[in-house]
Amino acid sequence: MLVTICIASYKRPEGLKRLLLGLKELAFKKRNAPNIEVIVVDNDITGSAHEVCTNIEADFPWSLKYCVEQRRGISYARNRAVVSRSENTNFLAFIDDDEVPDKFWLDELLFVQQTYNADIVTGPVIPHFMKSDVPQWVTKGKFFEPRPYPTGHELEVAATNNVLICSHALKQIDKFDERFALTGGEDSHFFMRLRKAGNKFIWAQEALVHEWIPETRTTIQWVLQRGYFGWSIHSCCERELYPSISVISIRVLKGLALIAKGFCMIFPSVVLGQHALITALLNVYRGIGTIAGLIGVRYQAYKTTHGV
Repeated sequence: MLVTICIASYKRPEGLKRLLLGLKELAFKKRNAPNIEVIVVDNDITGSAHEVCTNIEADFPWSLKYCVEQRRGISYARNRAVVSRSENTNFLAFIDDDEVPDKFWLDELLFVQQTYNADIVTGPVIPHFMKSDVPQWVTKGKFFEPRPYPTGHELEVAATNNVLICSHALKQIDKFDERFALTGGEDSHFFMRLRKAGNKFIWAQEALVHEWIPETRTTIQWVLQRGYFGWSIHSCCERELYPSISVISIRVLKGLALIAKGFCMIFPSVVLGQHALITALLNVYRGIGTIAGLIGVRYQAYKTTHGV
């Protein structure tokens, strides 16, 4: 069995190094160790990730492929990784260059896939704050905490920050939409298409990945922008893939309900504290994003790189 681990990287050499060192430590206790190839796609035309890969390759236990995708954009980088996989790949796993997997991350993904006969398996991404003095509202509000599900829970969508895909699913849809190259959301669109094609998505609670959160992301502005962006992308994709009046109407109502909920939460937040106020505003931003996505408003999330 061959598993291809795909990494899209852009000007984060330290993050990429952490990730590769983490992948170096992968171990297996529930499944026999598969053959593994790791593909690093450098989306920086100057090749800023090349030295990291060269330095680690000598004692790296898995096959390591490095290539440069000169067209700037996350969709291009992910597609380059997909087409660079070996022909006999059984599974593709995606993980980001600002993350580090748990030692048994891949073992757990493969075990859950086999147990539940899943087409796609995804798990939680746990925040690791790069600075110890994180604002109190961040921890109180749990804005970076993943929503927990029991292992085996069936989902509607996944993301490329912690996911395993069976190769047969890629025979149906094998390309990330390049319209999302700079806006992001290419993974939401990709996995929503896979779900629409009838693929089974399963949650693996113990398949842990840790995301390094830089100080630039622990701001109120970034949290609210992320809420707006995530919900607008989902609406945009849903409008395109399920273009019925009923689906769009439900999405509009959800957006308006979020806005109303947020405004109703503002007054109690005066007593509850800053984290409660930000939670209220986040609902408003998510609601506005939901409606904005329906009318095609885009936000270019990948113009700025956070972390190193």
